[in-house]
Amino acid sequence: MIDALKAIWESTGINLLVSDPELLLKTLVMYVIIGGLVYLAVVKKFEPLLLLPIAVGMLLANLPGAELYHSELFISEDPSFHVTLQNVIENGGLLDFLYLGVKLGIYPSLIFLGVGAMTDFSPLIADPKRLFMGATAQLGVFAAFFGALFLGFTQEEAAAIGIIGGADGPTAIQVTRQLAPHLLGAIAIAAYSYMALIPMIQPPFMRLLTTKKERAIKMEALRPVSKLELIAFPILVTLVVALILPDATPLIGFLMFGNLLTVSGVTDRISKAAQNELMNIVTIFLGVSVGATASAENFLQWKTLGIIALGLTAFCLSTVGGLLGGKFMCWITKGKINPLIGSAGVSAVPMAARVAQKVGREENPDNYLLMHAMGPNVAGVIGSAVAAGVFLALFK
Repeated sequence: MIDALKAIWESTGINLLVSDPELLLKTLVMYVIIGGLVYLAVVKKFEPLLLLPIAVGMLLANLPGAELYHSELFISEDPSFHVTLQNVIENGGLLDFLYLGVKLGIYPSLIFLGVGAMTDFSPLIADPKRLFMGATAQLGVFAAFFGALFLGFTQEEAAAIGIIGGADGPTAIQVTRQLAPHLLGAIAIAAYSYMALIPMIQPPFMRLLTTKKERAIKMEALRPVSKLELIAFPILVTLVVALILPDATPLIGFLMFGNLLTVSGVTDRISKAAQNELMNIVTIFLGVSVGATASAENFLQWKTLGIIALGLTAFCLSTVGGLLGGKFMCWITKGKINPLIGSAGVSAVPMAARVAQKVGREENPDNYLLMHAMGPNVAGVIGSAVAAGVFLALFK
């Protein structure tokens, strides 16, 4: 009986923590970080649909003795190493099986399917010039990439870190899982945390880089967009991007497929399923799987601090790039475009557009910029996917 009780005690997580002070300290630090994410999700309501599953995934992966996720099944410094389904089946835990959806690139593409079904591209179709602001808002992506190289990260790691500046979680995950899977937890948490903080990060730059007169500019109503244009747009974008950057096809293809389901008007049931049931299920699996990669061993490194700092820099510079693009468009059009909408060129749909609307109405209560800001906003989604395709083509 005593031997049985001793065996049970030795198998507990408590015994593992008590017998290893270093593991205890690292685990407690991770629990503090997990608590911070739960606070942001539940109390502050910052991106709760993703931050809460990520926090739970981190918690499950950092329960000593639970053995739910095994990074060694997916990540190795041996260049000849390959992930095999048989190895995962024989040695994996629950989270290892869920993580296959990340490793194979399934979850990010399905998320883009739902995003596409919910996205209205008509503001961009009505005024294609707004693609320019979506492009200039990618400034932070390439600035963070070169900054990461300067700090000693490899080219693959720098590309994964740089894509944080696109303000697009699925895109960051898609690039990181191929180029730097060992950084996935840190990059995903940084990306989604900063996306959640956009209402706090962007307004100071918007007020700093624009004048009161510019912020008060009222824009004319956009022209109506025909159904033919709505249907042709996702097909043409898929063809053009896929032919130029094949590596961007999984994201762009599913984004545009989801949009086509909605604008065609004949697949309402599938469109609603993509927007709701499928999106919700995949969000759970994606969040928990990504959170599981943030074990104490992988997450508590000096690299993580560098990623967090570079991620914040990337977000700020992307906002600056979008605003400068907006100011240029304002100058070109002789004051017909409010430069605030350029800040929405980051990919966070529709949060960034709402921030532009809010700041614009602070100067002019009759200013309605939301639909205008959606043009650069959805252009940013396309821009971040294209930037991802460039990095994958260069470094995969």
